[in-house]
Amino acid sequence: MSLLELDGVKVHFPVKKGILFDRTVGHVYAVDGVSLSVEAGQTYGLVGESGCGKTTLGRAVLRLVDVTDGRVVLDGTDVAQLPEREMRSFRRRLQMVFQDPLGSLNPRQNIESILSEGMAAHGIGANQEERREKIKEILAKVGLPGNALSRYPHEFSGGQRQRIGIARALVLEPDVIICDEPVSALDVSIQAQVVNLLEELQKSMGLTYLVIAHDLAVVRHISDVIGVMYLGSLVEEAPSDALYEGPKHPYTKALMSAVPVPDPEVEDRRERILLLGDLPSPANPPAGCRFHTRCPWKQDTRCATERPELRDLGGGHRVACHFAAEIASGEIARTSGEVVPAVREGVVDADPESDAESDAESDAESDAENGSGGAVPPPRAGTADGDAGAADASGGGDASGGGNASGGGNPSRAGEALEPSADAEAPEPSGGGSDAGASGVTSGGRTGKDAASGEKASSSERTSSEKTSEAPAST
Repeated sequence: MSLLELDGVKVHFPVKKGILFDRTVGHVYAVDGVSLSVEAGQTYGLVGESGCGKTTLGRAVLRLVDVTDGRVVLDGTDVAQLPEREMRSFRRRLQMVFQDPLGSLNPRQNIESILSEGMAAHGIGANQEERREKIKEILAKVGLPGNALSRYPHEFSGGQRQRIGIARALVLEPDVIICDEPVSALDVSIQAQVVNLLEELQKSMGLTYLVIAHDLAVVRHISDVIGVMYLGSLVEEAPSDALYEGPKHPYTKALMSAVPVPDPEVEDRRERILLLGDLPSPANPPAGCRFHTRCPWKQDTRCATERPELRDLGGGHRVACHFAAEIASGEIARTSGEVVPAVREGVVDADPESDAESDAESDAESDAENGSGGAVPPPRAGTADGDAGAADASGGGDASGGGNASGGGNPSRAGEALEPSADAEAPEPSGGGSDAGASGVTSGGRTGKDAASGEKASSSERTSSEKTSEAPAST
């Protein structure tokens, strides 16, 4: 007999409506007839997209939400039928590691108070000193120092807080630990540490895990058996390696096609199945197979009218699909959906020759806009910087007219003198004896910011000379 068995578990939440008197107008079928079993010392992974009922099923096992119908049997005892007082003491054998480590820890209590609270409630330890020694032992197992007892949750990192959550479950020495997304809120490096810690604790303490997650890589690493949920129902269950190597249900096929492969050659050849349509509402699930509205292999005969049951295809591989064997053998072809490359979905590699032509056209357009016509003008003869300017232009320097030509930098046209503008005055020679020809630049050759500064300087000189001429003779 399995340590934990679920038989036809249903969790339905009523939808109420009314102002003075509430009346039930419907139900949300969060979990609708799930049956599975977990052996002692085994790790059962439960996967599925958001909203499929994974967390609700885990909470139903602990009776944190009421079970509408079905049986939850732990070591021969139906947990769903236990009275509240008996369930309180029985819950010591069932513990949970929550998804949000910070939200599950009381910020007003230090770590010793948080961990010793459950021990005191279940009568573990004769006194506080004995409980403190037990807590230190558990903290050492999860990789936390003994001085963490006096600290508060906000003083720890996310990975350390998750270790505290694991320690809180371990201090009660449970038989089954339900891990609800234990690593989804952590960094990748911290995820590996927490997953390895869970495996080490399982080997040393003989723990049994029910791991709820949507990260398929993590689930494959830690799980012995994997169950796939869709819209409140279990659609496939198999040993971990068998499920990843040969998924049978159409939904599992689409789910596994989204998992990246670390081998680049395999990844480039892999195809991904894109499902059409949206996830139906659990308040109004479709008749027949819950997945038939999005199934790429949907048939007109039984899919929309008859709900499939989990049936064993051999080797512990159970599938809830009427045509699983026919789809696996290729007798039934895909009727809808879309198959695209996994790496570049819908993107086709461009032709290298067309890329070269496109680059040449872009360069020609750029040269035409800059007025260069794609040719580099010869250096001006008789200038001191002509040779240097030509060398700079031919060596890939800026010859488009946007460079700085006022401070001895690269000339805008590799030493070419432009015609002066109509309203610009020729600059006066500098006191150092160098003329405009020595610098290779005339006033018309200034471009951009330097030309604007030159015009502003000429305007300022004219304004000052006019003011001087208009001054009274007496002054």
